[in-house]
Amino acid sequence: MDDLGTITAREVVLIGRFIELLKEEQETLCGANPAPLPEIGAAKVALVGQLNELENERRTVLGIGSEEKTRSAMESWLVANPAQQQIAHDWQMLLALASEAKQLHELNAGLVTLHLQHTGDALHILDSRRATDSLYGSDGQAAAPSGSRIVDSA
Repeated sequence: MDDLGTITAREVVLIGRFIELLKEEQETLCGANPAPLPEIGAAKVALVGQLNELENERRTVLGIGSEEKTRSAMESWLVANPAQQQIAHDWQMLLALASEAKQLHELNAGLVTLHLQHTGDALHILDSRRATDSLYGSDGQAAAPSGSRIVDSA
């Protein structure tokens, strides 16, 4: 098992990669090609798994249980170990990056919601269009308008 400094430094690197993925996801959501989204999502899930493993390692090193708050335990450890400046720096960096990741995630969730709303609106338009078709073909089934005003009004 790694020491606290190594764990925190690895967390900073991983959360940095996670932020890069969130930015890539955001660019994809703003673009017209959603094809990369599944791959980005899978990479995000893998990074979250690694981050959770590191947090569990940190909990073990700090000697805290699953019900205790990691943040307060870490801050208590830093107060008790003031000479560990690099770990304190990495911890502050980790907190700032986590905040940035949360903001990006919420923004991306809003973009997904917007896309879903637009898709729902488009489906509604298509469904209502189908319901207003009043022409019938020779087989007795509703026929789509032909585009000709004369034929469609007959």
